[in-house]
Amino acid sequence: MSHDDTRVNLGKAAPELYRAVMALDGQVVQRAKSAGIADGFSHLLRLRASQINGCAFCLRMHTRDALAAGESSDRVSVLPAWRETQYFSDKERAALQLVEAVTLVAHDQIPETVYAEAAELLSTDEIAAVEWLAIQMNIWNRVAIASRYPVGPEK
Repeated sequence: MSHDDTRVNLGKAAPELYRAVMALDGQVVQRAKSAGIADGFSHLLRLRASQINGCAFCLRMHTRDALAAGESSDRVSVLPAWRETQYFSDKERAALQLVEAVTLVAHDQIPETVYAEAAELLSTDEIAAVEWLAIQMNIWNRVAIASRYPVGPEK
């Protein structure tokens, strides 16, 4: 797979749409804050969607952001295997499961079991915030991947 500059950069080709996505992102972040979702965990939710989608640009960004917001390197490290750890609370586990289901919506929609568990542990505001975080992150992953944002060591 070539990583050259032949792809259209969606942000440069349609700056008004990019600005609209940025504005939506700001609203999604505010919604997560007002729902009481910690900044660090918000980045972990974004990171989990990016892991599923394989978006290198967003993986690097949200790993750095999660660590800067106070998340531990252990929680970041075990995120792909969160189910097998004791690092996450029941509420966090429900949120992670919901982010995964929204990200993988083409596979089996959002299973009733996943939604029921989220509804049992999370408030309506928390569910909405988590789902919007997943939706927003999936937008960014697709923009970055389609545009082939360069990801390499910093010089």
